[in-house]
Amino acid sequence: MAEDEIEVEERAKRLAMVCWSSDLDRVWPTLILATTGAASGLEVDVFFTFWGLRVLQRNDKRVTGTNWMQKAESLVDRGGTDHLKLGKIHFGGAGTMMIKKLAKQYKVATPTELLEMALSVGVRMHPCQMTMDLYGLKQEDFVEGLQPTLGAASFIDMAAKADITLFI
Repeated sequence: MAEDEIEVEERAKRLAMVCWSSDLDRVWPTLILATTGAASGLEVDVFFTFWGLRVLQRNDKRVTGTNWMQKAESLVDRGGTDHLKLGKIHFGGAGTMMIKKLAKQYKVATPTELLEMALSVGVRMHPCQMTMDLYGLKQEDFVEGLQPTLGAASFIDMAAKADITLFI
């Protein structure tokens, strides 16, 4: 390269993901891809919206919300990575139990471990502000280490600048 040429600064590639579901079979690949991307040198942002927002909820937080509808929803759809269920072949908990047992047997990290790992390797996790309002969730309902809340427009702007965008 000639000395008089302007050197172009190389930026890290970016991965933007949307996690909209709290189904174990969607959350697991989301967290695996996020941690793998970060470990591979990508800048990773994950936007948690609708039922996916429940993934970020503290495992020990049972009832959330301020009105009866929000509280009822939190009882039906318990948040936290320890409480995820399969979207298919759940079989009243038997399917979820079997896949978790297989994962342990094959040394696959749990969603709780993956969430902690993702935060430790710099994955930026963004709660959706609109969904927080809808469910009556507060910042103290979530695990520590999250990014400030975002709205859909802010995530769209972020995703437009990403090299890879995934909706899982």
